[in-house]
Order: sequence, then structure tokens, then C-alpha cells
Amino acid sequence: MNQINRVAIVGGSHGNELIGVYLIKKFHKYPDLIQRSSFETLSLFGNPKAIASGSRYIDKDLNRCFTGDNLPDDKISIYEELRAREIQAILQPQNQDCVNAIIDLHTTTANMGLCIILGNMHPLLLRLAAHLSAINPLVKVYSHQQPRNSGFLRSLSELGLAIEVGAVAQGILNAELFQKTEQLIYAVLDYFEGCNQGKIPQYNNTLTLYQSIGAVDYPRNEDGEIKAMIHPQLQFRDYQPLHPGDPIFLTFEDEEILYEGESIVYPLFINEAAYYEKGIAMYFSQKEVINI
Repeated sequence: MNQINRVAIVGGSHGNELIGVYLIKKFHKYPDLIQRSSFETLSLFGNPKAIASGSRYIDKDLNRCFTGDNLPDDKISIYEELRAREIQAILQPQNQDCVNAIIDLHTTTANMGLCIILGNMHPLLLRLAAHLSAINPLVKVYSHQQPRNSGFLRSLSELGLAIEVGAVAQGILNAELFQKTEQLIYAVLDYFEGCNQGKIPQYNNTLTLYQSIGAVDYPRNEDGEIKAMIHPQLQFRDYQPLHPGDPIFLTFEDEEILYEGESIVYPLFINEAAYYEKGIAMYFSQKEVINI
């Protein structure tokens, strides 16, 4: 990996995820907190209109709008698509150095704790994730791979990652998670600084990774309406093994729906509020230990 020259921290891509919003406000007020000697750090709000309205988005989920299409601006009428174009111009300006790494800040109503989401398996990202989980064993690492320009902000950069923390309600600040997110950001920046200076700390050469294998929708009736809820035995059990035959949903008539898969999986983002509209009850992942 060549020298890291520019890093971007983005908060408020979803306007009702306040930890990221208020961290960006703090970094604007105290920019020295995120500056390092060997690279420049940018901090910006993802979706200012959604932040002002206290909503996830105005017209469309911004974190699905970074698709790299070549439509002229006068052909775009959706606010988030225009904002994605603006952000991409900031992070990837023509005839100037592009941002080398992106840290995208999010919160979730699911019990995800402190989670690093990797958009690809770049060796430096894997070593960074191993470093973060070594200095803080509470950090979990989730790989949800997307190709470049797949819609997610982190897909704009080869070194793109998200920090996802929860559980916290939408529109709510949680002081403990605010502080833990802030410390994770500093740890990432310090690691990049170490990379540039050739001073990478050496930890274990293995990483526990939760690898996404797909999303699961709620059971629905013929009209498309949800007909079952997350089973009480599964609620808040993100990262815990789900065995064949374990209850996964509960109907409104108190009938259990069991997991019918043939292998153990590890559900993540269980009952995330923002995913109801996306038809996602949870993601399934495989847990593996990889050598890095």
C-alpha cells in the first residue's frame, strides 16, 4: 500500500443516527483531534437535510446512492443522489489526490455492540481490524463485501470501512457509545499514521471474522404484510450461533417458526428498525478465523 495522504470521516449519512452527527460537530470544533502528522483528515456531514429534519433520509437512503453513474446533474431530481454526487466530488476531486481511506459512522437499533464493517478483504483493512479487536476484545468484525461504486459510501475507497455501534434508538445520543466510537476513530487514525511511519504494532496473525452470507426477510402473507416477529429467544442475540431447529420467528398467533438451514449461522443486525422497509429481518453470517 502506498502512503496514506488523505482520510475522510463521514457522519450523519443517516440523519437520525446522532452519534456520528455530533462527532463530526466535535471534530469541526476541535480539528486537531483527528489530524495526524503524515496525512490530512477531512470530516463532513453525509446528509445535512436529513440531519436537520431528524430523519434517516429525505427521498432515498444516501448510503445506497454511491453508484458511480454518469447521469448529468440536470437529470437527477432526488436529493440524496445529488448529495452523493457532491460527496464523491469532495472525496475524489478531478486532477487532485483522492481520499485514500473512508471511515463511515453509523448506529443501529440492533445489539451489534462495537462493530467494524469491511467492504472488501484488502490486506491492510484486515490487519487494521485485527489490531482494533486486539486492543479492544469487544470489537467485532463483519465483512459485507461490495464492489466499487456499489452504492455504499465505503465502496468509494479501497480502504473503506464503517463503524457501526448499538443498540441505540434512532434519534438518541448514548454517551457510552459516543465515547467508544470516538476512541475507535482515533485508533484507526493512529494505525494509519503507524502505516505511514513504518511503525505497525504486531499482534496475533489471526482475525475472527463474521462473513455475510445473505439477508433474511420476515415471513409475510399473500399481501406482503409481516406475519411474524423476531422470536424472543433470538432478540438481542447478535453474533450468537443459530442452530438448525432453533426458533427464529414468532407469529402473532404465538406459533414458532424454526430455522430450517442445515448448518450453524450467526445472525447480525437482528430486528434493525431501518431494515423493515428494506425487507430485512437480519443478516446471516459465517464465523471464521482467518490468517492475515
